[in-house]
Parts: sequence; structure tokens; C-alpha cells
Amino acid sequence: MKDESGAFAQAVAVAISQGLELVIVHGGGPQIDAALVSAGVQSQSIGGFRVTTPEIFEIVQSVLAGEVCTSVVSNLRKSGVNAVGISGRDGNTLQGIRMTKIVDGTPAELGLVGEVTKVDTEMIELLLEEKFTPVVSPLANEIGSDNGLNVNADLAAAAIAGGLNAEILIVLTDVAGIYRDFPDPASIISEVSVAELAKMKNDFQGGMAPKVAACLAAIAAGAKAVRIIDGNNAENLLLALAGRGGTLVHA
Repeated sequence: MKDESGAFAQAVAVAISQGLELVIVHGGGPQIDAALVSAGVQSQSIGGFRVTTPEIFEIVQSVLAGEVCTSVVSNLRKSGVNAVGISGRDGNTLQGIRMTKIVDGTPAELGLVGEVTKVDTEMIELLLEEKFTPVVSPLANEIGSDNGLNVNADLAAAAIAGGLNAEILIVLTDVAGIYRDFPDPASIISEVSVAELAKMKNDFQGGMAPKVAACLAAIAAGAKAVRIIDGNNAENLLLALAGRGGTLVHA
């Protein structure tokens, strides 16, 4: 996703002006891909997760916490949002262990890919109290070591939403929601319970698999609901904040 027009930042500004507190968790897949190509480093994905060697982690961390986070914060500030960028590693906001299985339970060697097992929202809550909008890079500290972990952005957002007992986690993706039979537009699911989605979770492939897992994880951890929307149109964000559009996942 890109926000070259600033429309997403403006939508965030509108939402904040209406009294909503937002925490933004960004990804950076395309930027990481470009940086890896530039560095001559090959990478592969398994089940929607990027296999992360120590060499790849250094590039991932540099791109996410540097390039992407800085860009998102800059765009938001241009629209009048009092944004501040942090990494999930700051203040031990996100801590975890190495992921050893993909969403369907298949064992996988993923390297420094993290599964978040502990969330400390103190830093985020302090920023919100001071009327800042936190922008979080999806990185975590590995419990019991000095290593950092590359966390799927949707799963990082789910962990934070759960830790904050958020009213809703809104997942911005490049499709209109969750499809029973992608890409048939007639198969988009407008609303689904956690129990129903859990039965279907192994049916999803590629990048949608972690998004579905994030929906389930967010609500299990304490978020009230999740809505998956097409983030290519900023208007969809405002609709989602008003309770409409995409796929709503509820308890």
C-alpha cells in the first residue's frame, strides 16, 4: 500500500478530530522486497511468512523502523496528525518466540520470524494520553535473547489490539474483505463469527492466511471486533470507523 496522495493520512486526521484514539501498525513488504533486491539477497516466503535469516532481519529492521515508519509519520504530520513512530522492540512493547509453524499448523523453518507471546502497552498508552498517535513497526524482542524478531504486521496489530482491549482492529489489505471463494465478488463474507472463521482458517492461502489468523488472535486477546477492508481507498477507512464495509469478525 502507498499513500502518495495523503488521502489515508487525511482520513486518520478526520477520525482523530471526531474524538477517536487510533494506533497505527504498518507493514512494508514491497519496500523490504526492493531493499533485498538492491542488496542482492534472495528470500522466500512460506505460508505467507518471510523466512528471515540474521542478514535479512537487519534489512527488515532498517526498512521498517527507518524508511517506512518515518514515511508514515511524515505523511500523517503533513495532515496535522500528531504522530510518533516507535518499534515494537521499544519499551518491550512486543516480545515473543520464534514461530515454528505456519497458520495451518504445518512445521516450518522460518528463522527470526516472531510469534508474539507478551505485549506491554505502557508506552503506547502514555503516547495516547499525551494526545500522540503511535505508529508502530512490527518488530519484537525475542524472549531470552538479544535478538529481534520479524513479526507479520497483521499479527503484530492483533497483539496490540488485544493488549489495548481495542473496540476494533481494522486490517487494511488489497482486497475487499474475506472471500469464501476468491476472487468471486459474490463470495465476500460481510460478517462472520470467530467460531465460524476458525473452522475455515485452513482454507486460506498466501497473505490472507496470516490476516485470518490475526482476526482470531486479536479477539482471543481482548479486542472487541475486527474488520478487514480494502485499504486502497481511504474512504473505506472512514466507513470502517463508522461500522461499515469489508468483512466484520466478531465474537
